[in-house]
Amino acid sequence: MGAFTTDVQTDMRTLVFATANPNKVKEVQALLPADIRIIGLTDIGCFEELPETHDTLEANSLEKAEYVHTKYGYDCFSEDTGLEITALGGEPGVDTAHYAGTRDPQSNMQKVLQLMKGENDRSAQFRTVFTLILGGEIFQFEGFVTGQIAENQRGTHGFGYDPIFIPDGHQLTFAELDTKVKYQMSHRAKACNLMTEFLTSQL
Repeated sequence: MGAFTTDVQTDMRTLVFATANPNKVKEVQALLPADIRIIGLTDIGCFEELPETHDTLEANSLEKAEYVHTKYGYDCFSEDTGLEITALGGEPGVDTAHYAGTRDPQSNMQKVLQLMKGENDRSAQFRTVFTLILGGEIFQFEGFVTGQIAENQRGTHGFGYDPIFIPDGHQLTFAELDTKVKYQMSHRAKACNLMTEFLTSQL
């Protein structure tokens, strides 16, 4: 029942991305070769929230991929991403998605900005770990991008913490940068590119 299958008519290979976030699906799809199509959890009838019970991105990413593979029988990949802020001791880290006790991006960003008020060291990094389960084997790929936490929210593109993260080498936040520029340089892009190279080698 593996999802990394080929449509004979289109030569399109399909792989399940263990996320219900359409923004993530869109971002990763833009990074993949034209002959690889990804579908999200709702496309396979999975509407429950995936478990994330560990204290590292690597373990949480693996847990989500194994959940989908075991319960639904598909080859798949998952990702876990953390915003790691130096002045906050690496927080929010694995709690990035619900740092303020909710998955509301505005609440999470406001908590970060409040904690960082008056802080001179605003260095941070986004780190992503992809876990791919293919043919029963497990593979992990990591990507990261360093930057600074902005003084306030800026920009309307992107999602999550993008309005308060300024990648090194830029003056604009992820949410102010052109979407295509962000896709090419993001932590998720770097991890995805490593996975893509691997998938391509398997074809």
